[in-house]
Amino acid sequence: MSAALTAPQDVRHPTGSDRGAPTGKRHYGTHIFLITMAIVWLTPLVWTVLTALRPKSAVDKHGYFSLKGAYNFDNFTKAWRQAGLQKYFINSLIITVPTVILTIFFASMMAFAVSRFTWRFNITLLVMFTAGNLLPPQILAAPLFEMFKHTPLPYSVSDSGDLLNTYYSVILVDTAFQIGFCTFVLSNYMKALPEDLTEAAMVDGAGVWRQYVSIILPLCRPAIAALATLETIFIYNDFFWPLLFIQNGDRLPITTGIKNLQGQFFQDYNLIAAGATITVIPTLVVYIALQRHFVAGLTLGASKG
Repeated sequence: MSAALTAPQDVRHPTGSDRGAPTGKRHYGTHIFLITMAIVWLTPLVWTVLTALRPKSAVDKHGYFSLKGAYNFDNFTKAWRQAGLQKYFINSLIITVPTVILTIFFASMMAFAVSRFTWRFNITLLVMFTAGNLLPPQILAAPLFEMFKHTPLPYSVSDSGDLLNTYYSVILVDTAFQIGFCTFVLSNYMKALPEDLTEAAMVDGAGVWRQYVSIILPLCRPAIAALATLETIFIYNDFFWPLLFIQNGDRLPITTGIKNLQGQFFQDYNLIAAGATITVIPTLVVYIALQRHFVAGLTLGASKG
């Protein structure tokens, strides 16, 4: 009787481990794939840095695919002085910062309207914004060029008298083409936010603008940080639109300013590699500064609860 009333004891395997306990699987295939992709992705970057650190005399003597020869930073200092990269960095800053701010601002407003309110054309409008990303931007190059050419501006704003050869043309085009992607991402994130938040705010008398500024935007900070990081990289690295709309070399961004390192009859690829490596530094700084928010934004929705 006493034996029947005693608490049941755990029955374990003689070795002390549970036979039925699940064992972790080793994903060798996944690890091999990720390592291979990392090597393939990093090889061009590493080779560019090595090429930038080698003098051209060493390349002429031993070849590009040799690691022999001295390594120094002469190509970096020469590229900085010869191409005038400081000026082009400022131009990239003038284009990138306003574009990212305008893109995130308008996209967040549009995402708030189509995700937090039910009205007749919210789904249609969201589909139109998303479908705009499916159109290759280069198709609109000729129409946009003609439109900007015939858009008059005061000569105090534009020395050409139109939108061409101005920062405004690149800012407008980059903003227009990036709003669709950002609206799609932010609207999906805002839809996941509890409806009780805005309903409680409405009960307390908060208007639409107050709900947007004080409630929704602070909760979207991880997603906005992730988008801001991506958009900074996209717009900073843009080569096509500045080359099309800006003819004045004094206003070109860093991506198009690198071509100043190319000679007419002679190409110093070590010098060009050094200039290309320098242009990567700002994007690395932005990513490192927003890394925590960027990773948090990418992992949103990965788990429930």
